[in-house]
Amino acid sequence: MCPFCLNRVVTDAGETGGREAAVKGVEQRDGATIVALAGELDLYNAEEVRAALLAACGDEPAVLVVDLAEVTFVDSTALGVLIEARSRLADRNSFRLAAPGLETRRALEISGLDKHFSVHDTVAEALA
Repeated sequence: MCPFCLNRVVTDAGETGGREAAVKGVEQRDGATIVALAGELDLYNAEEVRAALLAACGDEPAVLVVDLAEVTFVDSTALGVLIEARSRLADRNSFRLAAPGLETRRALEISGLDKHFSVHDTVAEALA
């Protein structure tokens, strides 16, 4: 823990300057695109997340699922990226969030976005 900011300090020395990559992968499945995100989504990796989501939106998938199962934290910048990505799809109902953990679900609820996004407990449920 960082004694000054009360946040967990990530010690993994990856491509993102010591932080876990925010985009774990993009998968195509039966006309749907699944973008798996992980770690802390915030100002520092918002562009990485934005690029992956906007690229996925550019393909106009029938369904775009954002897998949040491995996300441990999300700030207002990252929530704005989700809103921006959803707005790029002609059918906004095709943008679905899946498997948010407790902290991510809480951020969605506090911001009121859980009322505007289609939020599912699992990726399989979001694909159904």
